[in-house]
Amino acid sequence: MEANPRSTGRLPAAFLTPGSSSFMDFLAEHQPELLPGKRALPPMKGVIEAPHGTTIVGATFPGGVVLAGDRRATMGNMIAQRDIEKVFPADEYSAVGIAGTAGLAVEMVKLFQLELEHFEKVEGATLSLEGKANRLSTMIRSNLGMAMQGLAVVPLFAGYDLDREKGRIFSYDVTGGRSEEHGFAATGSGSIFARGSLKKLYREDLTEDEATMLVVQALYDAADDDSATGGPDMARRIYPIVTVITDEGFRKLTEAESSQIARSIHERRLEQPDGPRAALL
Repeated sequence: MEANPRSTGRLPAAFLTPGSSSFMDFLAEHQPELLPGKRALPPMKGVIEAPHGTTIVGATFPGGVVLAGDRRATMGNMIAQRDIEKVFPADEYSAVGIAGTAGLAVEMVKLFQLELEHFEKVEGATLSLEGKANRLSTMIRSNLGMAMQGLAVVPLFAGYDLDREKGRIFSYDVTGGRSEEHGFAATGSGSIFARGSLKKLYREDLTEDEATMLVVQALYDAADDDSATGGPDMARRIYPIVTVITDEGFRKLTEAESSQIARSIHERRLEQPDGPRAALL
């Protein structure tokens, strides 16, 4: 299916043949080697050392959902990258945050975006949020062989359900098992600490601003105890990626908005670094 510079400009026959509305099925039939899970790995001993993305958190509020991630990627005990982006729009009303092998995770997100766009173009309609979550589950399951060799991808998927008119969050395991989370969720190396923070501070009646403050607070708490999670870096001006999805669609907070939230939390920590549970919201 590669382009031919001497051709007349017509698409290869594969693109003109009716088939599945799934882009993954299309690749599997015509060029399966392009799928991450279909690539053959050379024989090896032990686990491959590759940059890993860490903590992703999400929280729902009346009217939508917030999904956020820290900016650090690690490789063993080393910081591989300080400003990696881990949260991406899947389509207009959903987003996916990546944890696990960074390179494969970013590639899987791009394939997922194509999958949703391909379905919409072929069928003339968008998948339901449930359908999107199922498609992502299939993609993760197809990567099981690589996951068993240490190249796992474990995302967090969130979106606004137009049918139910509310925000929803889905978590996954390395086998593609899918679970819907209620209220809040976290994945990645710092998830146990982030989840503890979310559990204590979450309320069902959060406003959008309070929800964004909550997820950044959870990332801050995770970074306090997990070395693989990067907290707000004031010196380098590196702040968490925070996204909001409502009935108006996907929106990524600007750097100015993210920095304002991070600085607000940082100032409170300077006043009470280990004090009693503060009234965050």
